[in-house]
Amino acid sequence: MAASVLLVDDHELIRQGLRRAFERTEDFTVVAEAASVAEAVAAANAHNPDVVVVDVRLPDGNGLDVARMLRENNDEIGIVVLTMYAGDEQLFGALEAGASAFVAKDAPAEDVVSAARHAVVSPRSFSASDLAEAMRRRLTPSGPQLSPREREVLQLLSDGLGVAAIARQLFISESTTKTHISKLYEKLGAANRAQALMTAMRLGLIKSVEQ
Repeated sequence: MAASVLLVDDHELIRQGLRRAFERTEDFTVVAEAASVAEAVAAANAHNPDVVVVDVRLPDGNGLDVARMLRENNDEIGIVVLTMYAGDEQLFGALEAGASAFVAKDAPAEDVVSAARHAVVSPRSFSASDLAEAMRRRLTPSGPQLSPREREVLQLLSDGLGVAAIARQLFISESTTKTHISKLYEKLGAANRAQALMTAMRLGLIKSVEQ
């Protein structure tokens, strides 16, 4: 027997694309669509679907709130959260809301169908393509492990100093300074000074950047 699906997204084109993807399978039937939190709750109550696919951003609220409400009312319902902004914050938000799976909107529709299959079989176990990496990032919230010297170099870079000025300030050679900067870029996953400083700010390693 095919599992029933409720699609929740305020963009009709996305709902249509997902509907077609689910209808191409033999194990799912789309029983309802909704474009808002209110419609989603009403449709879930009316149709009691096996799986709900819900976007995070809805015009009258947050899809994670929908996920939370559904999970509180039903331990066995599958919940797939979709988002345009697939960052760690959204991923862990979906996990904490009780979702079964988390999928980026730019992923192929088949990935959403696969996530729905997982949600039917294991509604209370969480699946996401970037879960392992996200967990690693959460367990090391301070970000890359910088040496004391690398932290000094980073701070001086953020103060607007160049290689020669940093070398003079720290009483080291320019060659050694360049090595420290290269290591910094590598640890921060940056290709240049601007990227390194923006990443360092986001991670809280520096407070501000001199222009």
